[in-house]
Formats: sequence, C-alpha cells, structure tokens
Amino acid sequence: MPAQGSRAWRVAFKVQYRILALIDPLVRMVWRRFGIGNVVELEVRSRRGTGSRRRLVGLLRVGDKRFIGHPNGPVGWTRDLDAAGGGTVRWPEGTDWQFTVTQLPAGDVEREQAILATGQHPFPGNLMYRLGRRHIRVVGVFFRLEGTQ
Repeated sequence: MPAQGSRAWRVAFKVQYRILALIDPLVRMVWRRFGIGNVVELEVRSRRGTGSRRRLVGLLRVGDKRFIGHPNGPVGWTRDLDAAGGGTVRWPEGTDWQFTVTQLPAGDVEREQAILATGQHPFPGNLMYRLGRRHIRVVGVFFRLEGTQ
C-alpha cells in the first residue's frame, strides 16, 4: 500500500466524518441523554492559542490502557492534541478525566493494539475501521492516554 494509504479509504473516511459533523447536534443530544458505546467528549487546547476544541471520539481500552486516534492521518484535533500534550475526556454524565498523551509511532505494538481495539466503536464505525484496517495501519494517528488526576 502506498505511504499515503488507500485513496478509496481516504475518501470513505472523509465522507463518514463529514456526515458525522452534519449530524453532530443530534448525536450530542442522544449522547448526553443515553451515552453511545465508548463515545466520550474530548476537549483539547487549540495549538493556535484561541480557546479549545471539542470532539466526540471513541475511547479505546486494552487492559488498563486507553487510546484515541483518527483513521485518516493527522486532522485538526489530533494536531491540537499533539501540540497540547494532553486534554480532558468527558463522559455523558459529566465526569471529567485529565490526561497526557504519547503519540504512538508506526509499527509500535501499542499502536497495533489500539487499531485492533477499534472494534469497540459503535456501528457502523467498528465495521468501517475493520474493513479499512490496512489503510489505518499506514496513515492512522493514535495516542496513548495517561491520567493526571
């Protein structure tokens, strides 16, 4: 597979995340009321120093380790998270968890564990991540989270 991954999967993930962005207000309403699988709200300081960014992301667990990531390479929130070195995870009932991050390099055992753990995502994300796994291994960005509280 080319170093930039699969063109088809790059487009497929972009479309999936655009749809999620369009329906974000509805998804957040359901998430706040009922929770949605492993979905949490990530808040991270902007690398430009202009406030913070909030995104709903899937918190992956492997044993006692926690991971988050993006399948399509660096995007705004992953760049912010890398620059900030940490952030806050918020659960639907309002519990906060402060953490620091370590970005996981390609070929890292923990990175592979995080990629395999994407089956924890709610449908259809779990299916998309499973089918696009070769692409994700090439371009995906993943972080290990460690609590500071």
